Amino acid sequence: MKLLLDQNLSRKLVPELQARYPGSSQIYLLGLHTANDSYLWYYARHHGFTLVTKNTDMVDLCVVRGAPPKVLWVRIGNCGTAEIRELLARNERRISQFEQEETSTVLSLFKLAAIQ
Repeated sequence: MKLLLDQNLSRKLVPELQARYPGSSQIYLLGLHTANDSYLWYYARHHGFTLVTKNTDMVDLCVVRGAPPKVLWVRIGNCGTAEIRELLARNERRISQFEQEETSTVLSLFKLAAIQ
C-alpha cells in the first residue's frame, strides 16, 4: 500500500515512510500542490494511493464517491512531523486491515491521551 500525503502533512515524512509504505509520496513532490481536492481524489484513485489528510473535505469526497481511494483521516490537530510518523507507525496493523476491508472507506486516526 502506498500513501499520498496532502498539503497539510510534511513531505519530509515521505523518505521515512518508504520502509512501511513503499511508493508513498506527498502532493507537492508530485507537482499537485495547486490541484483541487476533486483532482487529488481522482489522481489517488487512478494511481493506487490511499489518501492521508487532516482535511474533512477529502473525507467528504470519499464518503460521497466511495473508494478507491480510501482515506486515512489524521485527527490530532496541530502537531509535528514526528507525531504523524509515530501515529502512522503505531497504527500500521490497523491501516493494513483497513486496506483489506472492501466496504471501509475512511479510517480515523487519533492520538490517545495519556492517562494520569
